Amino acid sequence: MPAGTLYRGREGMWSWVAHRVTGVLIFFFLFVHVLDTALVRVSPEAYDETIAVYKTPLVALMEYGLVAAVLFHALNGLRVVAVDFWSKGAKYQKQMLYTVMGIWIVLMAGAFWPVLSHAFHEVFGS
Repeated sequence: MPAGTLYRGREGMWSWVAHRVTGVLIFFFLFVHVLDTALVRVSPEAYDETIAVYKTPLVALMEYGLVAAVLFHALNGLRVVAVDFWSKGAKYQKQMLYTVMGIWIVLMAGAFWPVLSHAFHEVFGS
């Protein structure tokens, strides 16, 4: 790594990048959600077509990605609060990130079937 570079490429930088990326993804989801909900008032037929698209397996996969983004953003946000307000937070930030990743993996495994079961039934039959 070149001396004097601003980016160190370690866990802290990548968690910072992932936190921003997941925040942007969540913002765009909320923006689209507000728009599709507004379709009810403008064109109920267009709303029904949109909801039909949301029931496709591809969108179910995107929902799983949304769950991943929300869970990581929330858990990493708690880590960031601990780093900022706990006197030993900076010292243990790396261990807290690995803890966040462990909890995130467990929660994502638990969310797998509830989120994706209808997509599996649609693709592979029941």
